[in-house]
Amino acid sequence: MCPVRRAILEFDALHLPHSLRKSQRKLTTLRFTIDRAFEEVIRACAAAHRPGQRGTWITPPMVATYLAVHRQGHAHSIEAWDGDALVGGMYGVTSGGVFAGESMFHRIDDVSKLCLLQLVAHLRSRGSTWLDIQQLTPHLAALGAREISRVDFLARLAAEQRQPRSLFP
Repeated sequence: MCPVRRAILEFDALHLPHSLRKSQRKLTTLRFTIDRAFEEVIRACAAAHRPGQRGTWITPPMVATYLAVHRQGHAHSIEAWDGDALVGGMYGVTSGGVFAGESMFHRIDDVSKLCLLQLVAHLRSRGSTWLDIQQLTPHLAALGAREISRVDFLARLAAEQRQPRSLFP
């Protein structure tokens, strides 16, 4: 079920705080990939510490389901590598031309946000103009994300799903 309010990130509204621009300049040796380590990313997201939360919604049955959805070509990951070490990533699902982010993790400060920037660049190159982030968090709000009504979200989703767009090869 779709919540009353849904958070989205419109690419034209993307804001890069000074600290994130500084991290971009500092972390130039990182390498970013798509769908090279989906299982490792989702497991790292499941294990990530979440202040103020007890546990995670990414349970073993959810991991198994997302792995199956990934094998079907509908779930994708963006990974950040420092040499051979996976240091951050995020994953989500596609639905008819819209990417819905599910979770992210980092082992180096700001790397999950840098993965998000890589995702935005990739989606833009495929004709997309926004992504579904589902719930507004403070760090995504700082990047320009905002909430919209369920009615607006469903209208945007329907319009995107009518576009002949493939977000991932």
